[in-house]
Amino acid sequence: MSFTGKYELQSQENFEPFMKALGLPEDQIQKGKDLKSISEIVQDGKKFKITVTTGSKVLKNEFTIGEECELEMLNGEKAKAVVQMEGNNKLVMQMKGMKSVTELNGDTITHTMTLGDLTLKRVSKRI
Repeated sequence: MSFTGKYELQSQENFEPFMKALGLPEDQIQKGKDLKSISEIVQDGKKFKITVTTGSKVLKNEFTIGEECELEMLNGEKAKAVVQMEGNNKLVMQMKGMKSVTELNGDTITHTMTLGDLTLKRVSKRI
């Protein structure tokens, strides 16, 4: 199953408390909470390029499954991580105490990030 495509954010749960826990300033959280981000994913075998555009902010990450890489987090920090694939539709990674799971089901991507006892769940649909 290929992740390649463009996806628009449909819904999210726990955005504000999760962003506060990451250390984002309140004004950035308030600006970002109602924006519909667009994620563009290009998959070439085990190589991925992911571009997330939220308003004027663009977050770009590239990685190869199973290889260490440096990824930019939602708060702008960079951290080293290894992304693993479970089955053919789930990307899993641990980074700076945060677990990220991205699961593709048909035209829907569910991205769940867990930090301590906080979980941010974002659902996006292919456009």
